[in-house]
Amino acid sequence: MRRTPALTLEELRVAIDGGEIDTVVLALVDMQGRLQGKRFHASHFLDEVVGHGAEGCNYLLAVDVEMNTVDGYAMSSWARGYGDLNLVPDLATLRRVPWQPGTALLLADLAWPDGAPIGASPRQVLRQQLDRLARHGLTAFAGTELEFVLFRDSYEDAWRRGYRDLTPANLYNVDYSLLGTARVEPLLRRIRTEMAGAGLMPEAAKGECNLGQHEITFRYADALTCADHHAIYKNGAKEIAAQEGMALTFMAKPNDREGNSCHIHFSLRSTDGQPVFSGTSRDGRPGPPGSSGGGAALSVIGQRALAGLLATMGDFSLLFAPNINSYKRYQPGSFAPTALRWGTDNRTCALRLVGHGSGLRVENRVPGADVNPYLAIAGLVAGAVHGIEQDLALEPECTGNAYDDATAPRVPGTLRDALALWQASPVARAAFGDEVVDHYANNARVELAAFDAAVTDWEMFRGFERL
Repeated sequence: MRRTPALTLEELRVAIDGGEIDTVVLALVDMQGRLQGKRFHASHFLDEVVGHGAEGCNYLLAVDVEMNTVDGYAMSSWARGYGDLNLVPDLATLRRVPWQPGTALLLADLAWPDGAPIGASPRQVLRQQLDRLARHGLTAFAGTELEFVLFRDSYEDAWRRGYRDLTPANLYNVDYSLLGTARVEPLLRRIRTEMAGAGLMPEAAKGECNLGQHEITFRYADALTCADHHAIYKNGAKEIAAQEGMALTFMAKPNDREGNSCHIHFSLRSTDGQPVFSGTSRDGRPGPPGSSGGGAALSVIGQRALAGLLATMGDFSLLFAPNINSYKRYQPGSFAPTALRWGTDNRTCALRLVGHGSGLRVENRVPGADVNPYLAIAGLVAGAVHGIEQDLALEPECTGNAYDDATAPRVPGTLRDALALWQASPVARAAFGDEVVDHYANNARVELAAFDAAVTDWEMFRGFERL
């Protein structure tokens, strides 16, 4: 069930008539999880866009991160003429944007000119998996925990300096430090309060291990709302930092210290809102001894869902780690997992069972902060459905240091490895369909080709004089 919109259409009309709002942003989510779109004069939005939507070039789902047109996509190419797609406003996502004067924002679903949904668009990928889950009488809830590294340099200065020798907002490890985080509290406070003004539900902010690294968390929600809030927050946090003359990055591994994670907390409920992970399953059978999270047994449905997550983690790793840089996080002892194991409150595992009672949930620790939330949560839903449909048995939990488990399947080491697993996976093709699998496989191939052709600083320092 979706939340009540933060701003209703009638409230928007009143605000426009009263001169409070003059601009409406209609945003789509692209393959990288970024917000793209148009800013409309508010009256034009009411008169035309609400009823008819808007148009955008269909290359928006067929370009690389630098907006270069690239080959290999079935939906969009020079041969097809780069026509339009339709941006269909989702009025349930309408909200004020406190960090931009006189502005409201809402998200769009993407459709072809004939009205058919675009299956490879991230929101539609997630909707498809939620529809599959609903056929089992279940719905998904999620919460994402995004870390970022904050610098006292502006984005423009960072660009001009080649992202070298930047000044982190904190010069020492401020993990849980109130003194250290107070240095940047004016910015963190702005982000928290203005996200609340946009209809998000901030919970807390805390320091992290890397220099200048912080995390702001938000209350869990149904899966689609969670992904929507994630995308809005990520874009808005960058805008607010830029207004303050600072820069923050959600890169998975921006330097040699700890990377930026995006832990995703995930659980299932019945369609009437009852949690199904804890206690007993709906058929009355209790969970096994030892499968506890804070004292609450994992139900049979929970076991099967968790087993499905484990079984698909390798094949779906492209959804959890979509970029070349993503794979630099996975280092032993870094709090980024390397072993595809599960454990109760065990931060060395890829999947951590945490909470108790109605709050029992699985934390996926594989994604970095560069993840597309729609695709990652879709991967979790698809994995859970796979486990439920196949009646998969859950392996014993890992009770020690998963980094030292030599028998454990591993998180793929590179994007190339992840691409190979994704393309060859019958489970991925059965769950997502050929269109989605091939579309995002091509995205990975484009990134790999660009990286393979690049000359890096590492090569220059090692080879300029000494080779």
